[in-house]
Amino acid sequence: MKQFSSTLCLLATLSSGGFSSITHTAAAFAAPSASSFQSRATHYHGRIDDLAPPTASRIHQRRIPSGHNQRMADQVLKLRGGSSLKSAAGIVAKFGTNDPQSLFNTSLLGLALITFMIKVLQKTQSGNGSADAEKKPASIKSLQARFLSVFWILRCSDWLQGPYFYDVYTSKMFNGAPASMALVSRLFLTGFASRAIFGPSVGSASDQYGRKKATLAFCVIYAIGALSTNSPLLWVLLMGRVLSGVGTGLLFSAPESWLVGEAQKSGDDPDGKYLGETFGLAYAGDAIVAIIAGQLAGLAASASGPTGPFQLSSGFLGVGFLLTALLWKENRSTTADSDDRPSISDAIRVIREDHKILLVGAVQSLFEAAMYIFVLQWPPVISAAVKTVFGQGASIPYGTVFSCFMASCLLGSTIFGQLAKMKVKTENSAAGMLSVAAVAMGVATWTVGSSGGANLATVVAAFFAFEACVGMYFPSLGSLRSKYIPDSHRSVIMNLFGVPLNVLVVSVFLSINKLGIVGALAVSTGALGVAALCMLQLLKTTQEGKKDGSIEYNI
Repeated sequence: MKQFSSTLCLLATLSSGGFSSITHTAAAFAAPSASSFQSRATHYHGRIDDLAPPTASRIHQRRIPSGHNQRMADQVLKLRGGSSLKSAAGIVAKFGTNDPQSLFNTSLLGLALITFMIKVLQKTQSGNGSADAEKKPASIKSLQARFLSVFWILRCSDWLQGPYFYDVYTSKMFNGAPASMALVSRLFLTGFASRAIFGPSVGSASDQYGRKKATLAFCVIYAIGALSTNSPLLWVLLMGRVLSGVGTGLLFSAPESWLVGEAQKSGDDPDGKYLGETFGLAYAGDAIVAIIAGQLAGLAASASGPTGPFQLSSGFLGVGFLLTALLWKENRSTTADSDDRPSISDAIRVIREDHKILLVGAVQSLFEAAMYIFVLQWPPVISAAVKTVFGQGASIPYGTVFSCFMASCLLGSTIFGQLAKMKVKTENSAAGMLSVAAVAMGVATWTVGSSGGANLATVVAAFFAFEACVGMYFPSLGSLRSKYIPDSHRSVIMNLFGVPLNVLVVSVFLSINKLGIVGALAVSTGALGVAALCMLQLLKTTQEGKKDGSIEYNI
């Protein structure tokens, strides 16, 4: 709650110049509706210079001339490292991907084939998948079915709202004029601020009154926030964004806390094997859900305008509410019925007393902050790289690029599942994943800084690698949280670590004009590097604990 006054100050000082592009980019990334991305491409790219003047100007200067000036252009390209660009273009043409859409379609197919091959390898190694499935306790199979059916519906409701965030608010009229980009930016940041302010409180309530009730509350609160977009009144829109921020805090804590609580109560998964499997399935499916949700959002917008996806989202939330009410049993923290009920101050004390919880929380805050920063930077980088190779008139297939990112996430979740079956310790695989993520983002940062992102192959490979790490991150961290965060304060601790996450993201937003694209990616790289160090320290701590004969804290 101490962040309240400072957050309001941040919101009060927002300017239209930087956040015009920020809001538009964030809305574009949120889900894969191709029509939504492409319809905004012209507006967005006209504002790249406002977003990051130093970097963007370098990007736009790297153009490939054509016609009778081609020979002179070749000399210029050589001076600027352009020979690699010509060879890249030649390779592209050789494989028949001589336009951006074909290139990313081919990339999507390749990612899907790699994922399929890993799945086949898993089946081959297991020898008899049906026999393994029969060994799984019936209670675990039932738990997985009940959790995943609700989780995917709720995630779909969230993904549906992303691609039309910008459109739905700019369609509003205030004092006879459309909503300005400065206003849309403020509405955008209100959601982040709301989660930072109210997240710990709703997390504490979730632990005390029940995770099922908290999930039901999410459905109601998020639906009200979505339906508020139908209103022409500014104060209603503002309150809707506040409710959406509160709902986001519940979405990213209550269902997971419910799952872990139920798994521990059953007693059929003492080593967390099936819990890790469930997290892997959840986030592998989430990547597919995101792609489907983007297509549904496009159809809803075509039928009902920019509020259509939000109305459809409310329908999915209604279905999620019913499934949660019918399929889930209530569970609360282990101290909810005692006099020592979970509170924010107690949660802070628990974190201070166990450094392993602090390290896991630091990884959560740093990685997810880096991810949100990346969300705002990839469209201009991809655009500049594609146009350098294919020409300034090339159309950027944002929807297909996003689908490639989701396919990369699916690949990462699949790799996590394979490593779990090989009994690789989650701390080990997470440390490797975070290191790869930091290197991938560092390579992208260096490429953009040194050549303006002109090396398309390097940028795309780095971004795909990072998204694969995102796919590994969520099931990995879910497993680690279930292992180290005590059930007595699970939801409130998860939301407490959301505070520094949102502060870092908002800080980058406020400084985007000074940082530029390269600076923002550098911040993301640094955050990932520190997250990797935190995970290595956690790994070292657990290994030392085993040598000392101590028992890991696992409730």
